[in-house]
Amino acid sequence: MNIHEYQAKAVLKEFGLPVSRGVPIFKPEEAAAAADTLGGPVWVVKSQIHAGGRGKGTFKGAPAGAKGGVRVTKSKDEVVQFAGEMLGQTLVTVQTGEAGKQVNRLYIEEGASIAAEFYLSMLVDRETGRVAFVVSTEGGMDIEQVAHDTPEKIVTFSVDPATGIMPHHGRAVAKALGLSGPQAKEAGALTEKLYAAFTAKDMSMLEINPLVLTGDGSLKCLDAKISFDSNALYRHPDIVALRDETEEDAKEIEASKFDLAYIALDGTIGCMVNGAGLAMATLDIIKLYGEEPANFLDVGGGASEEKVTAAFKIITADPQVKGILVNIFGGIMKCDVIARGVIAAVKTVGLEVPLVVRLEGTNVEEGKEIIRNSGLNVIPADDLDDAAQKIVAAVKKG
Repeated sequence: MNIHEYQAKAVLKEFGLPVSRGVPIFKPEEAAAAADTLGGPVWVVKSQIHAGGRGKGTFKGAPAGAKGGVRVTKSKDEVVQFAGEMLGQTLVTVQTGEAGKQVNRLYIEEGASIAAEFYLSMLVDRETGRVAFVVSTEGGMDIEQVAHDTPEKIVTFSVDPATGIMPHHGRAVAKALGLSGPQAKEAGALTEKLYAAFTAKDMSMLEINPLVLTGDGSLKCLDAKISFDSNALYRHPDIVALRDETEEDAKEIEASKFDLAYIALDGTIGCMVNGAGLAMATLDIIKLYGEEPANFLDVGGGASEEKVTAAFKIITADPQVKGILVNIFGGIMKCDVIARGVIAAVKTVGLEVPLVVRLEGTNVEEGKEIIRNSGLNVIPADDLDDAAQKIVAAVKKG
């Protein structure tokens, strides 16, 4: 689960981390009061969307060369003007794709005197099972580009969970950023607090870009992006309360209600599969035969008929879907349950696109019999390769 920048900074502030003062607003008429609260003389008006690259982004319909989604001003009148120009508009960045994201909230923040910009992030290293730090002097830039062009400017290290954060980790951050004296000591304290926040809140990613050295020689988290481990959210009702469903795909929200692993994609073939590995293989083979999958959907190993019905409804709710492939290898998941769920869903929402069903495993004959006797226009398949070829051919023909 992702949260907005202003929410991320509030979380960091709980752990004593240095962040700028700011006020979130949701209506243009709130801008003047926010500017008065902060007092100036410099304000930063920041679009709040779940995507990076806001500063270099462009608003749909804006003239060429128009300012981006993060704007600095020394004028209260411009704060009000920018709020009116940005709220409700669609911001397109390198991470949103051409569709962009609508800006429904802004963060009005006090300006900062910046002497240097750094990059610092934390994530879970899947190979080692440890929390890893990624640190660079190249703050404010695309870290992927830095890694490609000047990888020597990126320092990484992980924290052994048996010891937790130690003084030498803080010294490693200070050395990577070229800090010494009081600033190195401050970097050590900041490192400890970041690790405490990361582990206490079950974060999966924390990115501060830029972490800045201010004109008075202090470190400050000038931006913050946080993602949380969705499997641990039950421990953090305060974090769940920060969820902004307008930033998420409506189909993914609906899928979460039924504990379905669903991710919307850009293709035309809807997929319903049991097991993440089989689902990935299904997506790959669809691409191999010349089409694009419309989703990743894993119904899991013990799905009920109700769950299968919900999954099918979610797939058909996508207007981009021109065909559906059901690929089930039954172990714990029984093929007859899948068959009844598909039939129940079709009877509820109808079937206007080709449907290919491949069943194998537990109760497979019962499942095939149920589908044969359903009267539905279903294309049977013998194996995954056969199923992929049939659904691709059906979509191209239709």
